[in-house]
Amino acid sequence: MNRRIGILAVLWALTLQGLAQSPSDHQRNVSDCRNGFSSCDRTALTEAERTALAVNDHKNNVTACNEGLRSCNHSRLTLSEARQAAVAARLRNLSDCKDSIGDCDSSQLTPTEAREVSTARHERNVIDCRDGMGRCDSSTLNPSEAKDVEVAEHLRNVTNCRNGWTDCNHSSLTELEAHEVEAAGRRRNLSDCKAGLESCDYSKLTGAEAGSLANAEQIRNYRACLRGFGYCDRSRLTPAESKAIPDTSAVPR
Repeated sequence: MNRRIGILAVLWALTLQGLAQSPSDHQRNVSDCRNGFSSCDRTALTEAERTALAVNDHKNNVTACNEGLRSCNHSRLTLSEARQAAVAARLRNLSDCKDSIGDCDSSQLTPTEAREVSTARHERNVIDCRDGMGRCDSSTLNPSEAKDVEVAEHLRNVTNCRNGWTDCNHSSLTELEAHEVEAAGRRRNLSDCKAGLESCDYSKLTGAEAGSLANAEQIRNYRACLRGFGYCDRSRLTPAESKAIPDTSAVPR
């Protein structure tokens, strides 16, 4: 009798344990442990799950150390892993120094690396000067580089003037470039006027351009009145156009 009661008690305890943590709760706990959440209950993990978690934690720590993250714990690295992390840190520092970003520690550079960094920074400065952006230090350019930068600056100014942009210095244009810029400005203004944009300057239109524009507007206005779509100004219609327009006042409402 006592033995049967004991068996029933054990079965009941197992049942309560099963109710305490359902399969979904257990899986959530495994996920919390994998993600390093404070809600992780390692005592609820099976031996296989604890082993898998330890392997995953170690791998994540190795990755963090190789990438220079704050979560890295160097004391948990093996000797080989520590060497790998040191090489990664050196390469990362070299890259930061070349790009002038991040935490560059020039004292950690070898003489060869220091020369590589100096070359990379000079090349980047040449590009910045040529593109007219970034922190250009023209004093470090050699004569050939300075000439290339001067040509690039001139071409960039021509483009700015041709496109009607504010960053244009007309005084640095050649006579031919000035004529090209003036022609581009006229074409741009005519296009703006045809499109009805507020940037249109009618005073800059030639007689032929103004006539062509007026003719196009006359046709547009006539079609708008004829079709009943768009802005229609009947006072601008010719007698022939007016006769072709239906009298809407006679249409019953």
